[in-house]
Amino acid sequence: MSKADHLAAYAEGWTTGNSDKILSALADNYVLDDPNHGRVAKGEMAAYLDGMKATVSELRGGKEEAQFLALSEVLTGEEDGELTAWCWWTVPGTSIEGGGLIKVSDDGVVSERLTYYTALSA
Repeated sequence: MSKADHLAAYAEGWTTGNSDKILSALADNYVLDDPNHGRVAKGEMAAYLDGMKATVSELRGGKEEAQFLALSEVLTGEEDGELTAWCWWTVPGTSIEGGGLIKVSDDGVVSERLTYYTALSA
């Protein structure tokens, strides 16, 4: 698969909440950096997504949405053999949203750093 194919599979996995699709796009050295959860390695990804899905289901009051996660404003660029993507993401039916900075090599998605959009508490 090309870098763009890896990125597309990764995005599809997130929008549908499909951990197998996400895992198919990951490089062996993948790390997700979630400031709310900590660092997540490839081998921990399915459990991380299961936990996130449980939290989202609770926040949605059990109501199903067409998408698990929605992506917008995706920007990409390639330099020195690495594809970098930035996106805005929202979890439909909740107030959760933020940004993601994704790095992709020929081997798959190498990393993602998440940010959450939230008001600072006083």
